[in-house]
Amino acid sequence: MGRLKVLIWHIHGSYLNALARVDHDWFLPVKAGRPEGYGGRGATFDLPDTLHEVPAERVRDLDLDVVVLQTPKNLREDVPELLRPEQRRLPTIYLEHNVPRPDAVNTRHPFADEPGLLVHVTPFNRLMWDNGHRPTRVIEHSVALDPSITYDGTSPRGISVVNGMQGRPRIAGYDIFLQTRSRVPLDAVGMGTEAFGGLGDVPYRDLHRLTARYRFLFSPMRYTSLPLAVVEAMSIGMPVVALGTTALPEVIQDGVNGYVSTDPEVLVDRMKALIADPDLARRLGEGARETARARFGMDRFRADWDDALHEAIALETGTAPATAELRR
Repeated sequence: MGRLKVLIWHIHGSYLNALARVDHDWFLPVKAGRPEGYGGRGATFDLPDTLHEVPAERVRDLDLDVVVLQTPKNLREDVPELLRPEQRRLPTIYLEHNVPRPDAVNTRHPFADEPGLLVHVTPFNRLMWDNGHRPTRVIEHSVALDPSITYDGTSPRGISVVNGMQGRPRIAGYDIFLQTRSRVPLDAVGMGTEAFGGLGDVPYRDLHRLTARYRFLFSPMRYTSLPLAVVEAMSIGMPVVALGTTALPEVIQDGVNGYVSTDPEVLVDRMKALIADPDLARRLGEGARETARARFGMDRFRADWDDALHEAIALETGTAPATAELRR
């Protein structure tokens, strides 16, 4: 099979910005008022023409090949509402962005007993979810950024990029951010951050040119999947200081491409060192860029997703997919 027609909802804009670069036709349902999941292409992203908006009531008229779900609502409510019966039997992928909640090890995945392929974004996520006997695979992140943006680091401050931090305070490390900001020059950007003195929401097309001026990125999150903000920072050559939880210890090598620890006191000392020594920050930023190139490159991401889409079709039809080399 060549180009596929794939239905997907707008759930995670930064991820969708990368996924839309996979060379297939993607269809986004939209509704009046653009409620959650139905926001279409979004005003802050520069997305390719292969990502098409379609009125939600017209989804049943599409000739689709694969359906990509991302939330329990997609599975339980959106599919029954939008898809005609034969479309509900199409090859299906459930893309899981998050770690399991409320229990870290005993939470059954909502797709565990459904037909289709379950895709996790980190090995840690796949390990922690109870996936049942569902076929799973890991596709690690990539990001689609303006290649002209590179790390500058001239501002002797750190920055955290988190949406709605105070709305999930323990998970997102809101308390850790506030404590750290009282001791280290530190800003925050993202939806809702203006409520505690942050910079507020910044359009994605402008975000990385802003963050590139800061000395380092700080990720205060206690329990989350690998934050895309970390991958974005590393991709532009920016050092990362992060809590050593979930997938981050496998990405951040202490003293090589940033600093990672479960002790906030240690991280404060490392931040002060980076503020005092821009050459150290630049060296760690180069290490971060090399990690991003090797692990989170777009070519690898495209190939992994192309394989996953065809694997989902093979699971549904019972046929072996064509080899990746032949398809490409």
